[in-house]
Amino acid sequence: MNLVQEQTVGAVQPPVLAVVGIEKSYGGGPRVLSGVEFAVPKGELLGVIGPNGSGKTTLFGVVSGQLRPDAGSVLVDGEDVTRLSAAQRACKGVGRTFQVPQSFQRMSVYENLLVGARFAAGLGARAAEQYVLQVLKQTGFANKADMLAGNLPLLDRKRLELARALATRPKLLLLDEIAGGLTDDEAHEIAATVAEINKSGVTVIWIEHLVHVLTSTARSLIVLGEGRILAQGEPGQTMATPTVRQLYLGMEPEIDGPLCP
Repeated sequence: MNLVQEQTVGAVQPPVLAVVGIEKSYGGGPRVLSGVEFAVPKGELLGVIGPNGSGKTTLFGVVSGQLRPDAGSVLVDGEDVTRLSAAQRACKGVGRTFQVPQSFQRMSVYENLLVGARFAAGLGARAAEQYVLQVLKQTGFANKADMLAGNLPLLDRKRLELARALATRPKLLLLDEIAGGLTDDEAHEIAATVAEINKSGVTVIWIEHLVHVLTSTARSLIVLGEGRILAQGEPGQTMATPTVRQLYLGMEPEIDGPLCP
């Protein structure tokens, strides 16, 4: 039994998510994920970074159920959900956003959220309506509920993607480059919203290319490279490790003392 499994089985309260020995390749090609393993405790805000092709979005696909791993397990609150579909995992409390917003363009903001509240969260009509009003306020849409999703500017489309995921009442929220394409100010605005969602009790895992935005918000960080975890820990310390500086940031590790005696 490995460390993640021991923590999951032995802890009084299992981690919200445990990823155990995940392997994934496409069509018999090289492995996109190779032995990826980590656990996320309740209430965490975990950032995930890595170069293009490092396996970040594939990891989200495996965790959320869009992709089936070749080997390994995904556990949510100690329950093995590896063979469950994305819809079934949504009912278990796993919500996610996508790099390209997936909203229903001809439906209003309110209607987009209501779909998630009714069919993923499983709320009755009145409870769903009340919860959607809460999400609208939390994500800055209180005055835009009747707007068509297809008419929203980019920042609001990103916010709507976040709101749609939140409307499913997730215990675990997966954010895939939710700040991509935004200005720096807009990205920090989204980050503040994510931090408030996390403070409300939702565990968050956030993939982002805007490293400075992510590291200013996340409490811990995982760095992926070539399908493996290269480094993991507190953001500042993790970004300062020689492996991350050299392989992710393209910086040579610092050398103590003179190059030549």
